Amino acid sequence: MSGMMKPAVLILGATGTVGRAAVKAAAGAGWPVVAVARDARGLAALEVQYPDAILRTIEASLVNDAGALALVASLREIGQPFLGVVAALGGGDVRGRLIDQSSDELRRNFDEAVLPHLVAARHLLPWLAESGRNCGYVMVGGPGGRNPWAGYGHRSISAAALRMLARVLHDEARTHAVRLQLLEVESPARTDANEKHACQGWPCVDHIGRKALELLKHRNDARCTQAILTLEPDNAAQSAQIPSQETAGAASALQARCAKDVHRLLDAAASKFPTSPIAANRNQERTR
Repeated sequence: MSGMMKPAVLILGATGTVGRAAVKAAAGAGWPVVAVARDARGLAALEVQYPDAILRTIEASLVNDAGALALVASLREIGQPFLGVVAALGGGDVRGRLIDQSSDELRRNFDEAVLPHLVAARHLLPWLAESGRNCGYVMVGGPGGRNPWAGYGHRSISAAALRMLARVLHDEARTHAVRLQLLEVESPARTDANEKHACQGWPCVDHIGRKALELLKHRNDARCTQAILTLEPDNAAQSAQIPSQETAGAASALQARCAKDVHRLLDAAASKFPTSPIAANRNQERTR
């Protein structure tokens, strides 16, 4: 790795849904990648999936400071400059009403979705600062942080906590000359696995990966000073979803038929009940 022309991208949670998308975006753009996760089998699958990429994998856990210290030690051994970090850590899988489940469930979700971000940042921010490269650090957050997500109260609370954590760390990272930001994804991600039942407004997970990588690059615009950035729509995907002229014409004809049917129904009701408010309104419409 000593002969790399580009600095590497460190991706935490690299075997998760968003983490894999970030690996794909970085490898596709020719950036060296250091992929970190607890899932050894998933990391091995990444190496098989991207045989031509400059990819190094590290099995590590960020549930406590000991795991983070071990990760930093491994990164120092690499001796490679880094562009920054994409942290796609945890999300939890708790479903159901908050009041129907024990407090242990909320604690577990918090431990999986929030605390690893703090553990990672505490040790990686000083490590990044050592390079003096004006590095970026992007945390990826899920939906529910602004408004409660029905049926996912635990995740909403964790997402809200992650937003505040990002704001605090954004300010504190300035002393390390690192730009730390939260990329907030306000709806579930569209993937190959959920394509059949995904809602139209869900962003493609590959788009999320590309945007996270984009934020790592040095910029001189207003976004650099923002702690929280909402994921921008994928204009290319939206353009692909614009209905054709034929489809739009069919929809217009359907609307016209529906309106005609409604008028027929109202006329029938007015003739059957001539003294009703419906009849009076229909008579007024005809005299206009």
